This record gives sequence, C-alpha cells and structure tokens, in this order.
Amino acid sequence: MIGLIGYGRFGRLSVSHLSADFDVVVYTRGADKGADIERAGGRLVTLAEACARKIVVLCVPISAMQATLQQIAPLLTPQTIVLDVCSVKVYPVQWMKQLLPPEVSILATHPMFGPDSAADSLEGHKIVLCPERIAPERFQKIAAWLGSKGLIIIEATPALHDRQIAVSLALTHFIGRSLAAFGAGPLEIDTEGYKRLLHILEVVNNDTWQLFNDLHRYNPYAEESRQAFVAAMARIAERLK
Repeated sequence: MIGLIGYGRFGRLSVSHLSADFDVVVYTRGADKGADIERAGGRLVTLAEACARKIVVLCVPISAMQATLQQIAPLLTPQTIVLDVCSVKVYPVQWMKQLLPPEVSILATHPMFGPDSAADSLEGHKIVLCPERIAPERFQKIAAWLGSKGLIIIEATPALHDRQIAVSLALTHFIGRSLAAFGAGPLEIDTEGYKRLLHILEVVNNDTWQLFNDLHRYNPYAEESRQAFVAAMARIAERLK
C-alpha cells in the first residue's frame, strides 16, 4: 500500500513505524540495503513498483526533490497520494504542484522528530501537515491514523510552517554549528545553562551538513532570521564595550 522513495536514517525510521500497519516497499539507489530494509519491516523494489502504490512517501533530501519528482511523475498512477517529509515546505509544495500530474494528490508533511527522538515511539511528537491537493476525506483518514499513533497534528500553510521553522529549527542548527566551530565541549567547571548549550550542539551534530545547508538554502525566511540573530548578538556585544 505504501511506497517509500529514499532510505536514509529517517527512511528507516519511517519503515519501522509504517510496517506495523501497512505493507511497505522501498526504492533506494543503495542496492546493498535490502537486508536492512527487511529488518525494518519493508521490502526493496524497483522505482516503478514503489510508484505504483496508493501512497508514495518521498524521503529524499530537499536538494534532490526536483530531480526525484521529475523521475517519478510518469510512473505514478491516478489518485496516488504523494507525501514529502522535507524540513521546509514552500519550495517542495511548489515543485510538487508544478511537476506532478494534476490527478495526483499532494500532502506535504514535516515530522517534527527523528531517528534519535522517536526510535521507540511516536507518542507526544508533533507532525505538521499541509494539505495542498487532496480530498478532505483522504486527508482526514491519514490524519486519523497519525493521531492514533499519539502524534500531535498541526495543520498549517507552507509559508506559516517555513516562517516558524526558520527560527525553531534553522536558527537552532545555526547556533549549534556555531558552538561546534567555536570549540565548545564538556568542562569540569560548568553550569546547567552551559550543559543545555552542549545539548543543542549534540543534537545538530547528529544531522548532516547537507541537511543544515538545505535548511538555510531552501527556507525563504532562514536568511532573514539568521541575520536578525547575528545583528542582535552584535548589539549585545556592543553594550559590553
């Protein structure tokens, strides 16, 4: 019933949760991942087989979205629902509407969790849903299943999502990468506040530089938030002179 395209860390997490209730097949360019996909509960198939499913989930990097959409567009069947799980929404939604056939439904999503935080359970985690081109009854059916797993559902427009994520995720990653570049690390004489800063560093260092770059390159509000934060730091530093 569900075809997954892409099999990174989040793809594996998705298969492990979805396969509890659905038949899940996976297409990935890593042909050596078949055994791991089976351990997660899925099955390795061709791209055409994955695209023939009723629901197709794109678990590819933001920077690979356009090429992937062009590749799958002629393989999708009418009434297929295509979901993405990108950490930005404005551009992926534009690309899906432009490149996918008009009879294909589109549901943009951003799961606000990852392999480290939701390895055992989805309970209490958030997921953002942007129903762009999907019948209300199909959307409600998907939302109901997600809610049954304990997920907190937030319905938003792509623009509202990206504006808030520019602060809550892109800026957080910017701070974490800056701490790493500064050389922050554990100290014997520390404080609880410093330990919290190190936690930010630890979280972002588990993610790839590709994700960091994509968060800032493809979020139309990221640069504005980043520059405002840097300017605020400069003003605070000026007060200490």
